[in-house]
Parts: sequence; structure tokens; C-alpha cells
Amino acid sequence: MTNKSSRDALTLSSYDVHLTPEIVASIREVLPRVSEDVVAAITAEVPAYRDAFSGPMGETIRTAVGIALGGFLSLASVDELPAEVATATPPALEGAYGLGRGEARSGRTTEALLAAYRIGARVAWRELSRKAVEGGMAPEGLVEFAALVFAWIDEISEASAAGHADERATTGRVQRQLRERLARQLLAGASPEELDDAAVRAEWTPPSTLTAVLVPNSQVGSILAKVNQATLEHDDLTDLDDHTLLLVPDAHGRRRRALMKALEGRRAVVGPAKPWREARISYERTRRAHVAGLGSDTEQHLVELVLSADIDAREDLRAQVLAPLAELRPATAEKLTETLRSWLLHQGRRDEVAAELFIHPQTVRYRMGQLREAYGDRLDDPATLLALTVALG
Repeated sequence: MTNKSSRDALTLSSYDVHLTPEIVASIREVLPRVSEDVVAAITAEVPAYRDAFSGPMGETIRTAVGIALGGFLSLASVDELPAEVATATPPALEGAYGLGRGEARSGRTTEALLAAYRIGARVAWRELSRKAVEGGMAPEGLVEFAALVFAWIDEISEASAAGHADERATTGRVQRQLRERLARQLLAGASPEELDDAAVRAEWTPPSTLTAVLVPNSQVGSILAKVNQATLEHDDLTDLDDHTLLLVPDAHGRRRRALMKALEGRRAVVGPAKPWREARISYERTRRAHVAGLGSDTEQHLVELVLSADIDAREDLRAQVLAPLAELRPATAEKLTETLRSWLLHQGRRDEVAAELFIHPQTVRYRMGQLREAYGDRLDDPATLLALTVALG
């Protein structure tokens, strides 16, 4: 059990508390009622606990309250106080630590837990002090008794806070591992059933879309602070050891602009938003854009991505559509290819072609005459024009 903070353990030898057997018996008799009063006060005053005392967890909390009060009474009843609480009442501290872990699993915060302890201390002290006074405790003894009560509460609340922190840390590690596994399955193209099951195990609510963002490892922390907390991470990328993949939920539509703004200057490459089970498509496009050095937003480079999707096929298409020029001298074929490309992109506007190529419009007319001689009627065929545009684009 981890129940120490930077503060030293509670030193008990400085407290001069003497409870007579009669006072101890009187307090022990009312402990069950005090426990119920503590539970009632916590339920009424701490919103996070209003529904917490029903079911198994409620019984666990009630038991922990009883153990804490009983542990204190055992501590205050000894003739000579030990040096540390841990050696005096290990069951109470173990119970407080376990309570903290259970509260973390239940989703309640450390703040709510410590508020419950403060209220419990106030309610318990009211009854404990009354019984001590009824038993004849002197005023100076009551002061020491109060100091011991609140020191005890500090100690067990610290044990609970440590349990809460340890459980959160453990749960966080496990959750991160499960979410990393989900990201790997998304990239591997797992079945919808496998992905749904992995999402449930990772306690990850599936969004409508996921957007792949490829970022340098040095930028991951600062970028994660700016995006959806449910973002998935994956840093085991083939041939991309210096980059991490983030899969950002629901960054489509207007939210994409916000994402792009958050990534300004981060050397990140952002893919398209895709249905979450199809995140692999977004990643593959992002990866291709990164390798090609196209810039940060793949949506601004769709033409280049389409044209570079199959380089070999494009080269074969280029050779096929330029076959009519194959018999010409290389220099002539190069000039005519350049002119044909410009003519296609400018939709036959001669002056614009001339301006782009820094030649006279009459030269454009002459070259187009050569091209029509080589291609014939095919330059009026939509299918041929499409093939030429793709090949020369």
C-alpha cells in the first residue's frame, strides 16, 4: 500500500490523551450511530455521494467509516501512543487506502473524497467530544483529544488520497494501452465487430469520424493539449520513427478549421475525416502526403494525391497517350508535349497558353497544327482528352 505523501507520517508521541475505560466504553457504544450520522451528513452535503450509498459500494463506504472510527478509538485507548499510526492501526489505514481506490473506480474525485472526510470529522467530533465531556474529561484534555481526532482524520484521508491516485494511475496506464491497441486495430483493418469490442474494452465512445494527424514526436504533448481528449495515439509507425499518429474524433465540417488553426506551425499533416472504422483511409492519405511533402492539409492537395496514387500506372498511361509523338525528334516531342499540356489546362485558350509558355500565339497555333496532324480527330474525343489530362496533369 502507498499511503505516504511528502508530509512525514503522523507522530503520535506528542499527544497527551488519556481516555478512561468508562469514556472508551461510552464512545464505543455510540460508534454505530455516529457512523450512520456521518454517512447521512456526507450524503446531504457532498453532491457526488447522494446516490453512492446504494448497492455494494455503499456498503463498502459504510464499512470504511466504521473501521476508521473504530481504528481511532483503538488508537486513543492505548496507555502509551506508538510513534506512528501505521504501526498502531494498520487495518484502518489499509481500509482507507482501499476506499480511495474504490472511489477512483467509481469515478468520484479526490476533492469529493476529502470533502467527505472533512464532514465526517466534524460530525464525529461533535459526538465524541460530548461523550468525553460526559465522562469527566478536563478542558485541557479535550484540546489534546481534538488535536488527535483531526490528526487522525488527516492521516486516513491522506491514505485514501494515495489509494485514489494509485488507482487513477493504474487505470490510466491500462486505458492508454487499450486505446493504443484500438488504434493499431484501426490501421490493420480489423473487422467492425473487433473494433466495437476493442472500443468497449478501452472505455472509448466511438465518434462519428476520425481524422488522422501525423505529427513530429516533439510536438505530441503540445498538440494533445489542444485537441479532443478522446484522441487516439499510435507511435509505432513503419519507417516513421520520428512521427506519431493522432486520430482525432469528430474534427469534420467547421471543426476542421479549428483543428487546422490549432496545428499552425506544428509541421503536422492532416488527413480527411472518415467514419471512425475507416480511419485507416485517413492515415494512408496523410502518410502519402507527408512522404510527398505536399503540405499540412491533404484536402488542399487531392489532385496531386490522385495523380500520384499509382506512379507506375501513370507512367504507362503517359507513354500510351504520347505514342503519336514517339517518332519525332526528342526536342520537338518535348515542346509539343509542353504545349499540349498547357492547351488542355487552359481549355484551348491560345493567348493564355502563349503567356504561360512565353511564346507567340502564332507559335501556339503552329504547334497545335502539328499536334492535330499527329493525333487526328482524337483531340476532339472526350476519352482521349481525359487520358491526356490525367497523364500530363
